[in-house]
Amino acid sequence: MSQLTDAELAAHLAEVAGRLLLTVRESGLLSLKALGKAGDATANEFLMAALREQRPEDGLLSEEEKDNPERLGKSRVWIVDPVDGTREYGEITDGRPRADWAVHVALSVDGVPVIGAVALPGANDGKGLVLRSDRPAIVPPAPERLRMVVSRTRPAKEAVAVAEVLGAELLPMGSAGAKAMAIVLGQADIYLHSGGQYEWDSCAPVAVALAAGLHCSRIDGRALLYNQADTYMPDLLICRPEHAARVLDEVARIGG
Repeated sequence: MSQLTDAELAAHLAEVAGRLLLTVRESGLLSLKALGKAGDATANEFLMAALREQRPEDGLLSEEEKDNPERLGKSRVWIVDPVDGTREYGEITDGRPRADWAVHVALSVDGVPVIGAVALPGANDGKGLVLRSDRPAIVPPAPERLRMVVSRTRPAKEAVAVAEVLGAELLPMGSAGAKAMAIVLGQADIYLHSGGQYEWDSCAPVAVALAAGLHCSRIDGRALLYNQADTYMPDLLICRPEHAARVLDEVARIGG
């Protein structure tokens, strides 16, 4: 594995972590709460051990790991989310395990998300899917009526307001990674989030979306920067470039 490029490593790690998570879920031995904790711990332990082995000089930032401020002095920092959408990972809907959760593995260089892999282990009826920045997807054309992905439980007020102005359909969905990849896959058109996230929620999805030619920014149009001292990221917008200006204008108007 030592010969893998950074992009190949990210994709491999995301895929393997996804398979581990499916194995834990399919054991059938854990309650919903215990399953989420076990999945997070299992995937995080694997990802951290593999990255320390394969890229020992790089910094690390994970949702499930105590933050090490030494990363701030490094140019190259791996940013991972072992299970993005822990709730969805453990849930059953209509008799089937949910698929709208993800594994994120990204590399930021000087704060820029240059490489990313997002595994959707439950996609394709459990066969899984890995979207990666080194193999950019071709985003299909948008339909006449736009579709906007929003939180299943807490749709952002800005997203709801913009959707109303655009006449867009709201598509409730689980994890941030699943929402972002829905744009990449052409299953939706706009992901506007203003409810607060952290760097690990968006770094890998943004790297994949940028590689596919999509617009990615804060909802005021500023660039998304990573490996910051404060890992909280209040908002983001991922959409096709042709929709970005209209959405940003509407957000600014709504915000006054």
